[in-house]
Amino acid sequence: MGHRDQGHAQRITELVDAARRQHKTTPAHWGQNEYLRLSDGYRRLARGTAVFGSSIVAGYPGIGRILALRQGLQEHFRERFWVEEKVNGYNVRIFRLQQQLVALTRGGFYCPFTTDRIPDLLDVSLFERHPDLIVCAEVAGPGQPYLESAPSFVAEDVQLFVFDLMRFNRLGFLPQGECYDIVERFALSAVRRYGAFTTDDSQQIQQILLQLNDEQREGLVFKEDSERNRRAKYVTSNSSIADIRVTAAGIVDLPPEFFTNRILRLVLFLQEQGLRHSAELSQRLGDAFLDGLAEAIEQYSEQKKVAHRYHCRFREQHNALAMIQHMDSVGSRQVQLTWQDLRFEDGYWVLEFDKLYSGMTGLLANLLSGGMVYD
Repeated sequence: MGHRDQGHAQRITELVDAARRQHKTTPAHWGQNEYLRLSDGYRRLARGTAVFGSSIVAGYPGIGRILALRQGLQEHFRERFWVEEKVNGYNVRIFRLQQQLVALTRGGFYCPFTTDRIPDLLDVSLFERHPDLIVCAEVAGPGQPYLESAPSFVAEDVQLFVFDLMRFNRLGFLPQGECYDIVERFALSAVRRYGAFTTDDSQQIQQILLQLNDEQREGLVFKEDSERNRRAKYVTSNSSIADIRVTAAGIVDLPPEFFTNRILRLVLFLQEQGLRHSAELSQRLGDAFLDGLAEAIEQYSEQKKVAHRYHCRFREQHNALAMIQHMDSVGSRQVQLTWQDLRFEDGYWVLEFDKLYSGMTGLLANLLSGGMVYD
């Protein structure tokens, strides 16, 4: 370890020690092993930072969203910045610890599902050559256990898309050039990259966004190529409609701003990209709400509940059982899970469970039984 690396390790260790003294860390479990995680950010440590003895995995920092592209880029970026696709999935950090592969969610929780599927998702020989490497990636697809939505280009199961690399006991990411080199050398599945741009290139970036919008993709992430490493994200209008479509059944279970924010993003995208507010777009937005609600009513009429069904494939049965235990332990009163089935099929253990929309279920139970509401 060079002097610079030692300095980075000392700084992150001092921050973790300070967080412990301030009671900012929470015990968590990785199999039979205990570790510490930060449930909230502390100074330069992001939420989800995890401490495994002397090995510290820095949390993945939040990325701010800009809603006005040209003005947002000029406001937040001074140097050139890299442009990458934003993929609709869940954020994980993957690494090797004590000769075992481990995956953490953004909140710093051990994820039995992602850990189980690591050999399917990337070349694990990466960690032989780089034992201190931490892979930051998005896991996306209809076969994941966390989100109702999935990108259209992942038709089944799940795929992994690498977007950053870190190292143990370090704050920040590997430089983009080094990250891209490792991604290409190990043929890792990664997010689409569009190259480096400046704030004068907003028109070219706008064309990329229009293409992504036509392809029903989510948007872009901007990463400044500098020491301060400023970042921002921007999403397309079609991604906002897709979000509404898959969550409309939970309209009374989700906060109102979930929907109003997406409608605002949609309108701002249209105006900034010079797109007309068309009757076809209005119909698609209306259909997103109406179709989702109609399906919720149909589901309740048939099953007496409104829920989203998940199908997740595991290589090992014990990891599927650990996933059940994990989600039961970190669940909340607002999210109710019902475990449906665990069976061996085509070389995998398939776990099925429902995420219940309890508010919508209760509301429809009252309305469809003749209940009265007061406006």
